Amino acid sequence: MRGIIVGIDGSGHSQRALEWAIKEAAVRHSPLTVVTVHQVMRGYSGYGVAYANDAELTEQAGKAAKEETDKVAAGLGDFRPESVTVQAISGIPAEVLLDVAQDADMIVLGSRGAGGFSQLLMGSVSAQVAHHAQCPVVIIPAENQS
Repeated sequence: MRGIIVGIDGSGHSQRALEWAIKEAAVRHSPLTVVTVHQVMRGYSGYGVAYANDAELTEQAGKAAKEETDKVAAGLGDFRPESVTVQAISGIPAEVLLDVAQDADMIVLGSRGAGGFSQLLMGSVSAQVAHHAQCPVVIIPAENQS
């Protein structure tokens, strides 16, 4: 899938990443794919373990991601990408994002630094994606970093 991929999880960090990705996709005239992941548990085998209600939870996550995307896009007025697709997928977040973005032009994620020394660190998903992606990765820092 060509274009820009942005991963969101409902946090303020991911909302900032979504805003940046929408603007960037509009400037580049690129399609934007918004991906949210319903995180499953990793089993002893190292793979995700699915439970009976995962499909329902994934659907709920998709609805929330669509609402957030619509809200952020509305706040930007007419400055929008050519197309925006929202996907909700059940799995291990970093693995899902890397899989979805195999042919992407760019991946956009929010950082998850919590303050103090940890502001120097990225969240585990951001770090994993940055280390293993086949395309450029943009990590949007927290708003109050100095």
